[in-house]
This record gives sequence, structure tokens and C-alpha cells, in this order.
Amino acid sequence: MTVSPKAAKQISKALTQRGSGLGLRLAVKTSGCSGYAYALEFVDATGPEDQVFDTEGVKLIVDAQSLPLLDGTELDWVREGLNEGFKFHNPNASAACGCGESFAV
Repeated sequence: MTVSPKAAKQISKALTQRGSGLGLRLAVKTSGCSGYAYALEFVDATGPEDQVFDTEGVKLIVDAQSLPLLDGTELDWVREGLNEGFKFHNPNASAACGCGESFAV
């Protein structure tokens, strides 16, 4: 698991505005038209099944069930036209839905 410098800057900024937090949890949920959807949330404490990745000065936390689906993924921050947000570069994804909200393995 890695994070781009742009994404790390956004994560740090959000944690600062939030006032607390250990890092950002990346998870995979069964959802969407392709089978899986990414989930992001701030984390104040880790659990026993969590893996913590220190990258670009921020911590990414991934639970044991999501790890095989996210292994090798880079979290990036992109601007496309007037929109900006996190983008997942996941080498495990074999397909994505048209809206970009879900993926298949």
C-alpha cells in the first residue's frame, strides 16, 4: 500500500482539520454493480486485525479481509476538470463500473 505525495498532503490536511486521528482506513465492501467498492474513513485506534502502512508521512490502515484485494494499491489525489478526489490505482482490479465507484477482481 502506498500513497502519492498529493494524496498524503490531503490526508494530513484533513487530519489536521479534524483535530485528531491516527490515519486513514482503506477498506473494501461488497457493493456496487461490479462487486466491490472502496471505503475510506479516519481512524483513531487500530484493531488487532489491522495492518498499518507508513507512507509519505501518513498512516494507511487496512483490515485483514480487505488486504488481499488492496495489495499493491496506490492511493492518489487527482483533479479532473472541476472535480478532485482520491483515486485508487489497484493492480488487482480486473474491471470497474462505468461510474468508477465499484470494481471487480
